[in-house]
Amino acid sequence: MHRYAADRKVIDSRAVAYLCSGTMQLIQENPDLSAYLAADEAIDHHHPLVREVSARLAADVRDSYEYARSAFAYVRDRITHSQDADDPRVTWRASDVLEQGTGVCYAKAHALAALLRAEDIPTALCYQHLGVVHGLVAVRFHGAWHRQDPRGNKPGVDARFSLDGERLAFTPDPSNGERDHPVLYAAPHPAVLHALRNAPDRAHLWRTLPTEL
Repeated sequence: MHRYAADRKVIDSRAVAYLCSGTMQLIQENPDLSAYLAADEAIDHHHPLVREVSARLAADVRDSYEYARSAFAYVRDRITHSQDADDPRVTWRASDVLEQGTGVCYAKAHALAALLRAEDIPTALCYQHLGVVHGLVAVRFHGAWHRQDPRGNKPGVDARFSLDGERLAFTPDPSNGERDHPVLYAAPHPAVLHALRNAPDRAHLWRTLPTEL
């Protein structure tokens, strides 16, 4: 596996904007790129299960680009979106998402971020406002950030891994007050974690999803 050579130096002390694969500018919350490789309670990429899955995926690819594509497909297709699957369980740690095989968009984003960071690929968490907050990730390749949405496909949703133009699950409709949130977070947003941690089941979570960040 050819690990991604991450630029770990601390760049400007201000947040720096990078063009994503579309036209919106994405803004690093933390200017230190190494923050987007870190492990935390939700993105627990040092967990043995995360390492096991990442090693299995890495064994079948030639480089980090193929690995990122494979990890995306794994989370999109092998981990069910719990709303689509009518699964009452709420997961939020990456290792739990991989173990239980289900999660909402936030949880699936945590799992993908963990798998990518496990192979030294800088990965951010980012969000859209679609009436409620929707979670996805951004991956850094070619010196830029590229958003990816592993929430899982269904009729009317056809998200794909792409470094050449975004292929996301949803496009915000400004006429309905929907919008992209440009900030790239190194850790899950506190409002997202609060909703996940305090939900005894998916039905409760659906009633308490954050609407703003």
